[in-house]
Amino acid sequence: MGIGELDREAHVAEGTGAAAPRTLAEALRARGDEGLAALLRARPDLLNPVPNDLTQLATRAGTRGSVVRALERLDRFALQTAEALAVAPDPAPYPVLLALLTGDEGDPAIEAALPGAVALLREQALVWGEDDRLRLVRTARELLSPSPQHPSPTGLGPTVAEATSGMSPGRVQEIIAAAGLPATHDPVSAVAALTGLFTDRARMGALLDGAPPEALAVLDRLVWGPPYGEVTANPAPPVRWLRDRGLLLPVSARTMVLPREVALHLRGGRAHRAPEPAAPEVAVLREHRPQVVDGAAAGQAYTALATVEELLKSWDKGGPQVLRAGGLSVRDLRRTAAALDVTEQVAAFWLELCHGAGLLASDGEADERYAPTPAYDDWLDLPPAERWARLVTPWLASTRTSGLVGGQDTKGRALSALGPDLDRAAAPEVRHRVLGLLATLPPGAAADPETLFARLRWERPLRGAVTAGPAGSGAEGAGPALPDDLRSRLARWALAEAELLGLTGRGALSAPARALLNLPLAEAASPADEGGGVEESVAAERAATLLAPLLPEAVDHVLLQADLTAVAPGPLRRPLADALAVLADVESKGGATVYRFTPGSVRRALDSGLTASDLHDFLTAHSRTPVPQPLAYLVDDVARRHGHLRVGAASAYVRCDDDTVLGEILADRRSAALGLRRLAPTVLAAQADPAALLDGLRAMGYAPAAESAEGDVLVTRADAYRTPARTAPVPVPDGPPAPDATLLHAAVKAIRAGDRAATAVRREPSAPTPAGSLPRTSSAETLATVQAAAMTGSAVWIGYVNADGAASQRVIAPVRVEGGFVTGYDHTADEMRTYPLHRITGVAELADDQV
Repeated sequence: MGIGELDREAHVAEGTGAAAPRTLAEALRARGDEGLAALLRARPDLLNPVPNDLTQLATRAGTRGSVVRALERLDRFALQTAEALAVAPDPAPYPVLLALLTGDEGDPAIEAALPGAVALLREQALVWGEDDRLRLVRTARELLSPSPQHPSPTGLGPTVAEATSGMSPGRVQEIIAAAGLPATHDPVSAVAALTGLFTDRARMGALLDGAPPEALAVLDRLVWGPPYGEVTANPAPPVRWLRDRGLLLPVSARTMVLPREVALHLRGGRAHRAPEPAAPEVAVLREHRPQVVDGAAAGQAYTALATVEELLKSWDKGGPQVLRAGGLSVRDLRRTAAALDVTEQVAAFWLELCHGAGLLASDGEADERYAPTPAYDDWLDLPPAERWARLVTPWLASTRTSGLVGGQDTKGRALSALGPDLDRAAAPEVRHRVLGLLATLPPGAAADPETLFARLRWERPLRGAVTAGPAGSGAEGAGPALPDDLRSRLARWALAEAELLGLTGRGALSAPARALLNLPLAEAASPADEGGGVEESVAAERAATLLAPLLPEAVDHVLLQADLTAVAPGPLRRPLADALAVLADVESKGGATVYRFTPGSVRRALDSGLTASDLHDFLTAHSRTPVPQPLAYLVDDVARRHGHLRVGAASAYVRCDDDTVLGEILADRRSAALGLRRLAPTVLAAQADPAALLDGLRAMGYAPAAESAEGDVLVTRADAYRTPARTAPVPVPDGPPAPDATLLHAAVKAIRAGDRAATAVRREPSAPTPAGSLPRTSSAETLATVQAAAMTGSAVWIGYVNADGAASQRVIAPVRVEGGFVTGYDHTADEMRTYPLHRITGVAELADDQV
């Protein structure tokens, strides 16, 4: 509900002569349907379940958990307004609240912003009452009011009346006498006289003019909080001077407190040292041309795709084992980071990104390990821009927070990548808000991170703060929230991760990111490009369409060089990339990937079933340069020796048509560990298994081939290991989901109907009915009453017990009574219902003009 709507409702109430509300329930009852819908939209936890009536809604809105959640979602100025109300008289007139925020000198910015803050607090049912009697809900007052255990965020202490509540009457008389006030006949009037002195600016100024300079210095240290200070059994003269005149009041034998009225006088009437009525602006750090930003973002997006492919390809045959407590070990994370040539924190991000996109999971076997999922193969078949969209869309919604990896949970246990306890419900909101704030800057402009974090802290000063509750956020003198609170860390991680993913380029938001967030583009070519309101899948498709032209085009050739290397001048098409990954090893990555051919890589290709002629044809077909002679010699040399030796299972054996080669192997001392002996001129038996025998002979410089039991050469292909089908992790919700318009309309309608039924006035029964109990009448009387109501079209109040034994009170308008059932319009449920007569405990007529 906006300010204008609230004003209109107030004018309507004034015009009709409606009395001021005495409770929050009455204030809610005076709202229109739009006002109730605004409350339920802002505080969706109140809808679970839908309240029966407005009294129950008001009760639920005042519970501690709901109030804390609502306070956490206030911006800094709205929260400062609530904090000022917590130290103001209850109820507080609007001018008193304004004076607490502006002080004696006034502030036009605060005067302009305060009506909106009060309207927001009213809308969320944290404040109720007219402007002449503003009331903070009791739970919020308890959370934000000063106490020794939880100092007020304003830094103010208790009032004079609160601080002197346990003081003897004689001591109170001594204080007012020292302050120059006449004696009174009772402590109440004495406290009132002292309060009047402290709130009278002229008399208070005269009193302080006579204070010693050292006493004023003591007040200066306490004025902005915390207001409590320790003293010795024999305090110094300045402290005694203040204590004798009530400017400091004892709360214990060793603790003194500065009364609220004294602090407000010293502060010039302000409850806060630095009110912040306006949100801080996000400053521009540097500006680039939008085309430069989009190009840089596209380069990062391509690198992200390449990194994900490299990571999952390295785990193609099965990745590291899963820890017993879940997650990846520190050693395996370190190995992954080294393989990707990134830091461990960045490696954890890529792992969590793959996990969140459903491309990586544990296999669920007894010896559980991580591996790519079947969805990874489907992902590889997509065009590059669509693969990018499949990564960033789940990242935006994921509550998994890789930045926590390496830290500890609340029990002191280490947090591991892919492990439990990495969900933070606020992460999606922070990511969207960070990108949204970047979108408010001119196209191509990068934000100053510090001003961005300051804006986020203003918008949600309590979210992510590690405190016992809103009241534990510290005294006003402690300054704003520390930049290392959870929300600021989430924002810092979001900025870095958005850059890694290519959502930003050089710190500025790219055009594909704007499309993904449903934001209008810098140069919209058509109404369809204006974004806003489209579905997530459509937004991802639009983002992929914008990114596709910016990504480097895949090539189908390489440049072979005489030093046994091949240079890929761009990203290779998938069949070529897969085949080249078998034939050569990646030596360096970047804009142009360099592959190196080695005897081991060529043997790997031959092991996969290719022949030397196949390799020559492949190199000739995919090279823009002639095949260098050294590379052709390398292929022929390895192919000539490949399969010359045959290894089979005996435990294992070696056979070769050239017995001199077998003699060389036996004579080589490196073969002693294999346990070889000659069975025939062309056959050697081994005590090692075939795999160990193959590795041992290859280490000696030979190129043996494995053979089957039938004597055929075994073709070894890099068959991929996949987990069973897995679903991506579901984000942890940050409280109840926001209700849609249909749910809000139905909820408001049900609450209104239930409230009409609950507030309907009943006629006085012949026998008194205990408060809260169901009406009790005989079967004959019940039947006669509902039949009469059906004939006259009037409503009645019934008590009803359902099949489960749950009792309830309902207001119904009977329309038909037959066959032991009564059918009528149930005002409580706001629909037509039928009730068995034998389950109605009793019936009572309503007063005239009800329902």
